[in-house]
Amino acid sequence: MQNYTMYVPTKTVFGLGIFSKLKDYPMPGKKALVVISCGKSTRANGYLAKLENQLKVMNIGWTVFDEIEPNPLKTTVMRGGAAARENNCDFIVALGGGSVMDASKGIAVVAKNDGDLWDYIAAGTGKGKPIANKPLPIVAITTTAGTGSETDNGGVITNADTNEKTAILDDALFPVLAIVDPELTKSVPPKFTAYQGFDALFHSTESYISKAANPMSDMYALKAIESVGRYLARAVKDGNDLEAREHVSFGNTLSGSVMCVGSCTSEHSLEHALSAYHQPLPHGAGLIMISVAYYQHFIDQKCCDERFVDMAKALGMEKATKAQDFIVALKKLQSDCGVDDLKMSDYGITKEEFGKFADNAFSAMGFLFGADRVPLSKEDCVAIYEKSYR
Repeated sequence: MQNYTMYVPTKTVFGLGIFSKLKDYPMPGKKALVVISCGKSTRANGYLAKLENQLKVMNIGWTVFDEIEPNPLKTTVMRGGAAARENNCDFIVALGGGSVMDASKGIAVVAKNDGDLWDYIAAGTGKGKPIANKPLPIVAITTTAGTGSETDNGGVITNADTNEKTAILDDALFPVLAIVDPELTKSVPPKFTAYQGFDALFHSTESYISKAANPMSDMYALKAIESVGRYLARAVKDGNDLEAREHVSFGNTLSGSVMCVGSCTSEHSLEHALSAYHQPLPHGAGLIMISVAYYQHFIDQKCCDERFVDMAKALGMEKATKAQDFIVALKKLQSDCGVDDLKMSDYGITKEEFGKFADNAFSAMGFLFGADRVPLSKEDCVAIYEKSYR
């Protein structure tokens, strides 16, 4: 039995309506920087007001920082850190989806440490400095089901100056409290429900075929694949289907924990290169675009046939007998969710960029290639992009 290390210290509170009970849990400070997206949904859906009312009950002060964009930028994170210092905030409440939670982790670092965020990034052009001062504690309230960032220790940030999209990672970045209320995901539009759900799914499918897979990560991954794979289409078709929303949210949270006991593979590196150069591309959409060609490559290498069979069964194909059945099940899920016709060209991506993307994937997120069971070359990466292109 393979060794593993399990460390997920976040207190996770899961359940329908649980957001209204936030006030029952102690906060890690007296004044919060409330981090939300630059969009309208958090306010329009009443989530921010509900949070503020509960902070009032707890006699907690707060300042709102509402600048987080999809695929959050380093410059935004730096402004958030400055806002936390200027307003004497001693903790962060991240209210939103994966971009908000990822950005909050970067903000937590720069609020308490000198210099630039990239000083503390270990990949690419990052300087890899240790985080000298403990980051601000984070309370994560997820309004989507996509990244699992509410229970992991990393945040993905884009440096627009260098076209690097990579992670800030440190055990001090585990949120102290995660509120996972599937009711909050009801407001997510169908296509983004699908994009986010596939992001969660691929965290676990990657981890299951990773060299880092172990008995604990396998347990999390298979349950996450089952929870997302069997309920995502229902959540996409009917956003008010709370049973489906519950299962997808549960699978998403599990997928965050999977990354803490196992590892994603290079699929995420390849996608991060796409959205590093084309920021409007939703991360989940980019993953969907390359997924069939990516997994087909490893099936063709026959590196872990039995694991692809396991995943096909988890997706609902109970009679799966061969690795190729996973591709059949994956394509069916994408069709059922209405995302089987996504095109790179719709986001301005051209074939001429594929070599650049491959180089970027190895530079900015090269550490994930080490988890692949069969090494990918630059030529392999370009071929995956080419087969995915429309």
